[in-house]
Amino acid sequence: MKNRMQICGVDEAGRGSMLGPLVIAGITISKSKIKLLKKLGVRDSKKLSPAAREYLYKKIIETVDDYHVIRIPPRVIDKSVANHSLNHLEAKYMARVISKLSPSTAFVDSCDVNSKRFGKEISELTSNTKIRSYHHADSKFVTVSAASILAKVSRDRAIMRLGKNHDIGSGYPSDPKTKMFVKKSLRRNHDMPFLRKSWKPVQILMKKRKLS
Repeated sequence: MKNRMQICGVDEAGRGSMLGPLVIAGITISKSKIKLLKKLGVRDSKKLSPAAREYLYKKIIETVDDYHVIRIPPRVIDKSVANHSLNHLEAKYMARVISKLSPSTAFVDSCDVNSKRFGKEISELTSNTKIRSYHHADSKFVTVSAASILAKVSRDRAIMRLGKNHDIGSGYPSDPKTKMFVKKSLRRNHDMPFLRKSWKPVQILMKKRKLS
C-alpha cells in the first residue's frame, strides 16, 4: 500500500562537462508529503545559489522517504559516446535509480528530444513503475527539482574533490580555466582518468597536440 503512494523524481547533473562524473539522482516521497518540499523552497537547482543548494540538500534528505545517487565515471561515458548511445546510458542509469527506489510513479527530466521515447525506454528497463517523462521536468515538478538539487550538489562535491589537486575550474567547456587546464595537461601528457576524452572540445585539443 505504501508504494502506491510513493512518487519519484529523477534528474542528472554534469552531462555537458568535460571533466568528472555524470550524476543521476532520484528521490521518493509520499504523495501527501510533496507539499513539504514546496514549503522548503525546493526548485530547479539551476535557479539556486550554491549555498542554497547545499542547505536544501540536507533538508531534502531529511524530508524524503528515500533517495539514491549514482555517479557515472568518464570511461563509461566515453564508451557510450563512441557507440552514439549517451541518451541510452542516461536512461539505463535512471532506470537503475527508479528500480532501487521502487515507486509507483516516476517523473524524469528527458534528455532526448522525444520525451515520450525516452520515457518508454526507461519504462522497458523498470517494472511496476509508471514513467512520466518531460522536458524541463526540473522546473515543472518539485520532486524532480529535489532530485536535481541532490544531483547538482553531488556533482559539485566531486568537482571540488578534484579541485583540491588540480586547478580545473567548473569542468565545463565554456569555462576558460577548464579549457586551459585540459590544454596544458594534454601538452604535458598528464594522466587524467577524470577527463572525458570523447568530448568534441577535448578531441579538438588532442588533435592540435598531435599536429604541434
